[in-house]
Amino acid sequence: MEHFTIATVAEQSPDFRRVLWTGKHTQLVIMTIPPGGEIGEEVHEVDQILTFVSGVGQAVVSGQTRKVAAGDLVVVPAGRKHNFTNEGPNPLVLYTVYGPPEHADQAIHQTKDEADRLEEQGKDEPPQN
Repeated sequence: MEHFTIATVAEQSPDFRRVLWTGKHTQLVIMTIPPGGEIGEEVHEVDQILTFVSGVGQAVVSGQTRKVAAGDLVVVPAGRKHNFTNEGPNPLVLYTVYGPPEHADQAIHQTKDEADRLEEQGKDEPPQN
């Protein structure tokens, strides 16, 4: 059994992206977006559910914009363009579930630049089931 006190684990992670668990059909990832930072506009071929633990930000999904804060959950269906930005003075901390997995199992990306570079190099691919 995998067990996480998810808000605590997410709050304690300084990394931009950290894969906590990867299954056959889903993946659990925690993210910390620094003040003024962003996830970056992207489109996935998988569904994504993001739950915000702390901080304040902005969600843009398919051209719709909403403020996000602790306790909010945003669903991003596969194929939708999206971005999340940190609009506050503190880190924007969240956990996200991808279905199916989107990133390499146990991946840790300390910064967005590192995450982008590894994705471009094809070194952040989900496991093939």
